[in-house]
Amino acid sequence: MRDNLINYFDSFDLLITLLIFLFIVGYLVAAMKHQKKSWPNLRSILWITGFVCILISIIGPIAKLSHHFFVFHMIMHLLLGMLAPFLIALSRPITLLLTSLKTHHARRVTRLLRSAPFRLLAHPITTLLLNIGGLYVLYNPTVFNFIHESTFWLIFVHIHLFVSGYLFTSSIIAIEPFPHKFSFLFRSSIMIIALASHDILSKLLFSNQLDNLGFNDVQSGAVLMYYGGDFVDLLLITALCYFWYNSANAKKTSAFF
Repeated sequence: MRDNLINYFDSFDLLITLLIFLFIVGYLVAAMKHQKKSWPNLRSILWITGFVCILISIIGPIAKLSHHFFVFHMIMHLLLGMLAPFLIALSRPITLLLTSLKTHHARRVTRLLRSAPFRLLAHPITTLLLNIGGLYVLYNPTVFNFIHESTFWLIFVHIHLFVSGYLFTSSIIAIEPFPHKFSFLFRSSIMIIALASHDILSKLLFSNQLDNLGFNDVQSGAVLMYYGGDFVDLLLITALCYFWYNSANAKKTSAFF
């Protein structure tokens, strides 16, 4: 039974590594074709770095230790749910996709982006609820223990962490060619709510025990969540202010991002 489990995770790790490799290569190929239009190399670096964060958060020592130690689970959370989405959002994958597709395919993607379901999904308030609200559900002791007893739900949570983090980041910085963008003031207000809610959750975790995990371990993870989350949020705030400043001064932001 143990050998079968080891083989399963070895196969899973190989599949994930292959998928990440394909995503990286696909982006780089599209970026190379886009070089005539001056696609910044920094975006490719951000894309690769973001997927490296995903890789080390779900494969290797951090992933294995996250099942037993909350502090390593929190490292996984920060990498997969915050830093990777931030880096990948800055690499502008939707923009690259639209410019790489043939015209009729690009129009189909554009129609999808303009559809009512996507407008609702990409709304800053919706992404806030999915991202931060999802964390409050995840770190309920009953839910947290249940998820770690089920491979299916564990995989689902990993996917949710990244997707909700990416959608939230994209809705805040709003640098992709979405037809529905909200004001910088509104997005900044949502960002402040998210930051405060994240910090409150980390303090709740610090003062409450999660079953089957050591008290000191949970407190260390909560501290990491508080300060590590604030660090990534500071990066996000800096990016938002950068694009806000350039927009106010009618400057192009493509020189760096």
